[in-house]
Amino acid sequence: MPDTPKVFGMPAETGRWGLVALGLVINLCLGSIYSWSVFVAPLAAHFTAALGREVTAGEVLLPFSVFLAFFAIAMPLAGKYIERYGPRRVTIAGGLLTGLGWLLASTATSVEALYVVYGVIGGIGVGIAYGAPVAVAARWFPDRRGLAVGLTLLGFGISAFVTANAAGALIAAYGVMATFGIFGVALAAVLVLAALPLRFPPQGWRPAGWSPPAPEVGTAPLCECDRRTMLRTGAFYGLFACYFIGCLAGLTAISIAKPVGTEVAGVDAGLATLLVGFFAVFNGLGRPAFGGLADRISPQKTAMLAFGLIAAASVLIWLVPGVPAYVVSFAVLWGCLGGWLAIAPAATASYFGTCDYPRCYGVVFLAYGAGAIAGPQVAGFVRTATGTYLGVFPLVAALAVVGFIVAWLLMRPPTGVQASAEEEGRRLTPSP
Repeated sequence: MPDTPKVFGMPAETGRWGLVALGLVINLCLGSIYSWSVFVAPLAAHFTAALGREVTAGEVLLPFSVFLAFFAIAMPLAGKYIERYGPRRVTIAGGLLTGLGWLLASTATSVEALYVVYGVIGGIGVGIAYGAPVAVAARWFPDRRGLAVGLTLLGFGISAFVTANAAGALIAAYGVMATFGIFGVALAAVLVLAALPLRFPPQGWRPAGWSPPAPEVGTAPLCECDRRTMLRTGAFYGLFACYFIGCLAGLTAISIAKPVGTEVAGVDAGLATLLVGFFAVFNGLGRPAFGGLADRISPQKTAMLAFGLIAAASVLIWLVPGVPAYVVSFAVLWGCLGGWLAIAPAATASYFGTCDYPRCYGVVFLAYGAGAIAGPQVAGFVRTATGTYLGVFPLVAALAVVGFIVAWLLMRPPTGVQASAEEEGRRLTPSP
């Protein structure tokens, strides 16, 4: 096995950035789910005309929730296959399923059919593919893991800015059902091509001139945990709880961004749609920004900062529900969601190592799925009970305070943990 591997014909220290760029493109495609709000009104109108009954926007929002739920379920299940078959094959399989879900959605004759073809098939496809480029970035960048993972996930965050505009233009030109088909073919093609160069570094490879940092005083050396060992640590439960709260706050903001703008802040409907794309930029930029901070000041301190920002943004829109507060608060909330999607994978690798990373982060990622389900449901309940979305924000602020405390107490490297015999065997097995 060579000591100095080449990536794209360049020394690994340089060529590995090309793998990050491919990961960004892959996530740009996978994140097309965030453009769903553009499909809601055209789909409601299409099915109302086709079925001869009123189909509400609420019904058409359900495929979004189903998609995110199966995304989160498939993510941990795919982890062992990333190890067994390598990131290239897994990403291709997930990319083909993602494209198939979109393509079959173009043939749906009811909203319920969308739950299966788009929500289940498409969600599973994204869940399978999502972890592979993250694992590739984590292994090629032990020296700058948070930044590399954050840049890889940047594509998922800014996807709505790109795909929502594309979807809007295609719907206007060809209709909503044809747009599903066009997206399906395009996403499958791009995902397969971008996956071809993906691979892990050779076993034991390190960037030239880099050595693992010395452990902090009072902590054990870096733990290389398998999934079973990770589940025995308090650090896992602290990270999981914090990730859940961070995702609940951010996904709530995504699900109600436009109605809060029009109903609470008094923003024109057209401007509110444009602002969703604006917020998506913050969602994307939050990933490398918070990922870089996790490298510099630790995942724990970065998590505490994120919760402080979430609490401040929530209080601001709650107390001053005007246009300036709306723009600032939602930019921060979307940015912090992007931040958590970099903090959590970086913390997983930092606390539990990378030998069993896909399976370990797959379990941690279930917190995202729980937040995806709980956040919009809580927002809908508050809106129904009070007649306004304003009551959502003091609740989110209170949860952020809880998250801050949990991060302070539990989000730290585990101590006194020994990897299981299963993990010891994996250390001696070359990576795919």
